[in-house]
Amino acid sequence: MSADGTWKTTMNTPMGPQQGTLELQTDGNVLTGKLSGAQGEIEIKDGTVDGDSLAWKADITTPMAMTLEFSATVDGDEISGNVKLGAFGNASLSGTRA
Repeated sequence: MSADGTWKTTMNTPMGPQQGTLELQTDGNVLTGKLSGAQGEIEIKDGTVDGDSLAWKADITTPMAMTLEFSATVDGDEISGNVKLGAFGNASLSGTRA
């Protein structure tokens, strides 16, 4: 199943659930796109695709500067995974195709 498209996501962070929109595009094993939420819009970087498994990074500046590291799996119209929050542990990620 292709990851291409728009996803409505929730990250369960130490600051509480964060709602967002994830726009993804695949080209072979390369993943590109952007993540939009309350803190604005950020481009994803270093994105990879391996079957139904995705991985990417995103640099945020609010509430503090850090690089988030995402790993997720696409299953039909659902996406789920984990986000490494730098020194702040991990957050779960879930979402559905918009």
